Amino acid sequence: MVQITERAIGKVKEIMGSQDPAPSGLRISVVGGGCSGFSYSMAFENQPNILDKTYTYNGLKIFVDQASLLYLDGAEVDFVETLEGSGFKFNNPQVKSTCGCGSSFQV
Repeated sequence: MVQITERAIGKVKEIMGSQDPAPSGLRISVVGGGCSGFSYSMAFENQPNILDKTYTYNGLKIFVDQASLLYLDGAEVDFVETLEGSGFKFNNPQVKSTCGCGSSFQV
């Protein structure tokens, strides 16, 4: 199961509210690529695919495909703001190593 913090939910809802037309949910997935093998992807969606798992957090729908669920089980998505910048951060207990830039990972 994928978890998402209240701070991340608020930021996603804020961004979704500025879209016209507003999407119905957020897709979180793991895609091949990056220097370590996998990277995370987030995109707005209007409807889930037939085999997606749909989670609802505080009115926000999250869509995750079955293949990505294997890599995201137990992961938490947060939104962080630091002096260096802001963005979504994945805390995934399944990750064995990350690349130097922190944008891809190995399991």
